[in-house]
Amino acid sequence: MNQSRQKKIIQTSIIGIITNIALAIFKAIVGLISGSIAITLDAVNNLSDALSSLITIIGTKLAGKEPDKKHPLGYGRIEYLSASIISVIVLYAGITSLQESIKKIVHPETATYSIVTLLIIFVAIIVKIVLGSYVKKVGQTVDSDALVASGQDALNDSIVSTSTLVAAILYLFCHISIEAWLGVIIAIVIIKSGFEMLRDTISEILGERIDADISQKVKASIETFDRVQGAYDLIIHNYGPDRLIGSVHIEVPSSMTAKELDTLERHIAEKTYKDTGVILTGISIYSQNVNDESSAIIEADIRRMVMSHPHVLQMHGFYLDNGKRQIRFDIIIDFDVEDRHALYQEIVNEVKRKYPIYSFYVQLDADISD
Repeated sequence: MNQSRQKKIIQTSIIGIITNIALAIFKAIVGLISGSIAITLDAVNNLSDALSSLITIIGTKLAGKEPDKKHPLGYGRIEYLSASIISVIVLYAGITSLQESIKKIVHPETATYSIVTLLIIFVAIIVKIVLGSYVKKVGQTVDSDALVASGQDALNDSIVSTSTLVAAILYLFCHISIEAWLGVIIAIVIIKSGFEMLRDTISEILGERIDADISQKVKASIETFDRVQGAYDLIIHNYGPDRLIGSVHIEVPSSMTAKELDTLERHIAEKTYKDTGVILTGISIYSQNVNDESSAIIEADIRRMVMSHPHVLQMHGFYLDNGKRQIRFDIIIDFDVEDRHALYQEIVNEVKRKYPIYSFYVQLDADISD
């Protein structure tokens, strides 16, 4: 893991721990003195935020371990596991808060507020907004899901605290108590936040589509080489926020020698890593017909037929072997199609009817990257 990135995540997390513990102490004191369940629950939420920051530090440290024989691609994915643990903690805090709030509804207690109480809550709101904005911005800068989640959670807390302040003002000046009910709302907000965080981290562990900006930059870098006619079938595996490993197909003239291809592939891998940080461990070849007018005419006709189907996103890798009477190409069909294989078979049958003297080898590719 990049050392400056790790250092930044840890420093930001430490700031979060100190701030949240301080807020939790102040809120707990105010909550106990005033008898406010909402403020007390807000203090508990601050403690869970501090614990989340601690887990972020531990996860970042473990994720930064050097690759070894058992894990040759490193430990970067631990960051996603730590983010999922944080999500579970937030969920638990929310469920516990909900239980306590319901108890207060069933057995109500009168809260007592003062101007000092309101002032402390107001200061806590400002602190949470500043902390949340800072942590989220750093998380986005260093690509840390755990920090982004912590920052967003802090911003959500500021909204919750604002609601608590409104309830306190309402009770202090109008003698209307909505404490317990507000506690329920706070708990639901916490539960919702925890569920969304858990959903997002599970999605990343399962493997999400690579960000369009990254895939487009990789393909653009590859296509800067003169003899590369196109880059296709880009697959990028995420082994942590700062370790992306992928493979790609490139379309090149059929006249290129193995020596030329070897040199080209090495240069592509070097330039792609320099430009994007993506490690290309596999570069496969699509052979392109050159100086063959009849092949170009047939390709254009087949491309027109294939692309006339509205759910076909791309056709690539076309090659016509006149000696063996073979035609090869790949097609990408939108995931939105209910039966992709049925459409694939329809396309294959259509081109076979048009060109019966050829054998067709058509590969159905998945829409993996933009």
